[in-house]
Amino acid sequence: MSYSDSDRAEVRRLVEDWALFRDAGDWESFADVWHDDGWMTATWFQGAAADFIAASRQAFDSGVRILHFLGGHTSRGRGDRAVAQTKMTITQRAEVHGVTVDVTCTGRFYDFLERRDGRWGIVRRQPIYETDRLDPVRPATAPALDVDRLAAYPEGYRHLAYLQSCLGHQVLNGLPGLRGPAVELLYTEGTHWLAGATKPGGTFAGFDGATRGIPQG
Repeated sequence: MSYSDSDRAEVRRLVEDWALFRDAGDWESFADVWHDDGWMTATWFQGAAADFIAASRQAFDSGVRILHFLGGHTSRGRGDRAVAQTKMTITQRAEVHGVTVDVTCTGRFYDFLERRDGRWGIVRRQPIYETDRLDPVRPATAPALDVDRLAAYPEGYRHLAYLQSCLGHQVLNGLPGLRGPAVELLYTEGTHWLAGATKPGGTFAGFDGATRGIPQG
């Protein structure tokens, strides 16, 4: 079975539904974009999609606001398998050292998808973090950041990691960025997925089937 234009449209719909349903707190609809064995990696979480949904719901209900905006999209497929990339921006508002700030992180969602029993679903989502920035909500104020602590995080998401660490999260290190071994490995895993690999990864650091939930602060 070939990967058709209708398949591409369905894959894009799933990606868009992911962002809309998660940010709106529509958890029942959000669960429908995943397959039952779906896997999610984020700066603050790594584990099964079901656990990610539960953790996201808990965070949403406690007032955590992490929002997503999507841009350009492309996908490639082979039979019942697909890999998609979507430009995205993640925005989180929180207090850092007593100052309310917005952190904006730009990158891509890299998704492994599969059609099962006629239904496409996400099997694995791995964000690629390309660049980020921190801005005070009130321009006249700015938090005094610990420069050494900031520099300890990868360039693509160091301000997001700094903010989340201030909220008590244990932020994952070494996630894929614009360049480097981690993102090259991710691309290789995508190629293997389309070629029929049994898992959507396996060599990626931490992708060992163990759920790692991070407290929501």
